[in-house]
Amino acid sequence: MPGVPNAVFLSYASEDAEAAERIATALRDAGVEVWFDKSELRGGDAWDRQIRDQIHDCRLFIPVISVNSERRDEGYFRREWRLAVERAGDMHEKRAFLVPVVIDGTSERGAAVPEKFHQLQWTRLPAGETPPVFVERVRHLLSGEPFQPATTAPHLTSPVAATGPTAPISARNRWARPALVALAFVVIVGGAYLMVDRFVLSKRSVPASTAIGEKSIAVLPFADLSEKHDQEYFADGMAEEVIDLLARIPALKVIGRTSSFQFKGKNQDLRAVGNTLGVNYVVEGSVRKSGDRLRVTAQLISTQDGSHLWSDTYDATVENALDVQDRIAANLVRALQVFVGAADYSSTRPVFKSPEAYDLYLRGIRALDKNDREGVESAVACFKQVLALDPTSVAAAELLSLAQAVGAAIGYVEPMVGFERARTTAQHALELDPKSSIAYQALTMVYLYYDWDWTAAERAAKEALRLNARDPLAMGNLGDVYRALGRWEESARQYETAISSDPLDPVWHSHLGTVWLATGRLREAETEKRKVLQISPTYGWGHFLLGQVLLTQGRLEAALAEMHQESGEEPRDFGLAVVYHAMGRGTDSAAALARLVHENAQGRGYSVGQAYGYRVELDQAFTWLEQAYRQKDADLWSIKLNQVDPLLKDFARDPRFAAFLRKMNLPP
Repeated sequence: MPGVPNAVFLSYASEDAEAAERIATALRDAGVEVWFDKSELRGGDAWDRQIRDQIHDCRLFIPVISVNSERRDEGYFRREWRLAVERAGDMHEKRAFLVPVVIDGTSERGAAVPEKFHQLQWTRLPAGETPPVFVERVRHLLSGEPFQPATTAPHLTSPVAATGPTAPISARNRWARPALVALAFVVIVGGAYLMVDRFVLSKRSVPASTAIGEKSIAVLPFADLSEKHDQEYFADGMAEEVIDLLARIPALKVIGRTSSFQFKGKNQDLRAVGNTLGVNYVVEGSVRKSGDRLRVTAQLISTQDGSHLWSDTYDATVENALDVQDRIAANLVRALQVFVGAADYSSTRPVFKSPEAYDLYLRGIRALDKNDREGVESAVACFKQVLALDPTSVAAAELLSLAQAVGAAIGYVEPMVGFERARTTAQHALELDPKSSIAYQALTMVYLYYDWDWTAAERAAKEALRLNARDPLAMGNLGDVYRALGRWEESARQYETAISSDPLDPVWHSHLGTVWLATGRLREAETEKRKVLQISPTYGWGHFLLGQVLLTQGRLEAALAEMHQESGEEPRDFGLAVVYHAMGRGTDSAAALARLVHENAQGRGYSVGQAYGYRVELDQAFTWLEQAYRQKDADLWSIKLNQVDPLLKDFARDPRFAAFLRKMNLPP
């Protein structure tokens, strides 16, 4: 029907005709002309010219995206999409023309659609069911009037994307949760007043699904849609800011960053994600950065039915992003105070004196997240550069202290060097901000792993948790302190609380499994250790720790198989030395032990001492224990586990063991 000035062109794969017809019917019932007539789809030159004319003359173009369109490498609808994108390229950038619609769980990330579609916000209309708010939005786009839907809309799905301001992005990694409020606010501010009422009042895959709380949400990693795909650290920063912001709302259950980021790069159905994480809602979005221009899109999605509750798009320059941050934060906080009673919410964000400092900060967080030697060293370098540009940066100081403590704890830096640096930096961070939870967490690690000052460790861990009661890392760190003291039940409670907030963080599952092993709950211990490998198949010492449980159960062949799968030399040889000894294979055990001794001759001696303890060669065991003490071996913090290990009874009952505990100021 060329010549109709306000027609909508509906483009779809033939398999989606039924859903497309529902959309067309809803629009036509509201008086919107839709070019959608299956009887005309006959092919031929005349038909092809008609389609081209309609795409040239229509006011809005709605491509219907689905699993069917994804499966089709070829199809006439793809030609229609290309023609529509070509026409959009000749239009004013502020004119709305392309309105992508998704009718199932197809994710935006990696979808086989024109690049232009990725720059726009998508609307979810499951199976083509079209709510009034979408029809209203289309009618306003056709009329050219501004769209202002009623705030009381009871069944709001996703309005078509609009543009607006944005703010800078920040982040933290699985070791840190600094109190930042930055560009992440874009996720809700533009449409907060549209969705918060329903969002608050409405109602693992990987390990078994958790119970879904009524007020629960997870923030998935934002997609990097930049041309060179080199802004992943920037996109990660935004998602982490959203987590930090939402975690400040007491009425809301917010899943921790480690669990949410397990889905990075995976095109999974959001309902499965919700079931895995135990949440009713997810936030996902994208970042596109080109030069000094930044475009951010974000959407809030129900995991119950896949419907979009709110979405928006923001454009800004990188320099202006920092300038508009406070205004965006104030608007968002005002909306949240009205709907969720977050009256005590206070916005505290890091202030960076230059875009360069901010960029280095985000790169440092991204590097620390890798948790390997190269990543930790790179993170330390980045945070030091930020402090060189701005010595008063709390955010850089607290994360530098954490990175230094992590490097020393894992063994990338000598304990006497790394922990002392972490102590000095954390104390500097607290001078800048006495309420830095991250600095107290870094000090907890220093006191626990290096000083063996259990009283100071408990005090610092409790203070970190008091300052950020929603932080899974702070919860787990206090669990570590209780575990060091042999307070098993208190330790388990802290780990379980951390898991409830971050169910796919393998660290807390591993630590909880160790406590269950210590208290004789072998079945639960095995379950937790298997979860660790299910979540993270390459988890360091993961196969050794599962093998340790199996060995305690007397399942020697299964334990041996796990030890052989361990990738690290130290845990593999440690495990083989112990299991072969239990199997009576003395020669094989001795060979594995010799390799372990060679690997640790100048390094950490605790694992060698334990291996000798398992073999009931107690003189050598205590010789290596003393060497570990002199080396300040960070693993000695968990030495009380030896007291409850049934395979180390002779080791723990030796009078020298009690004397060693006294030397470490541990209760007998």
